[in-house]
Amino acid sequence: MEITCALVFEVLLAILLPPLGVCLRNGCCTVEFLICLVLTILGYIPGIIYALYAILWVEREPPSDRYDSLA
Repeated sequence: MEITCALVFEVLLAILLPPLGVCLRNGCCTVEFLICLVLTILGYIPGIIYALYAILWVEREPPSDRYDSLA
């Protein structure tokens, strides 16, 4: 895993505001974000743990190529 400035920033945000860190990494309308939001509402520590998991170990989906056929 490559450590970049963006990854360090996302981890710091995940510790301060867990859903925001997940939102920057995976997007705001994803399952990871919704799970992190619910866990943060139920308890701050579970939200942090899941946010770190979602940022560090969950792979991002590659961008969709559905618009390439329109060009």
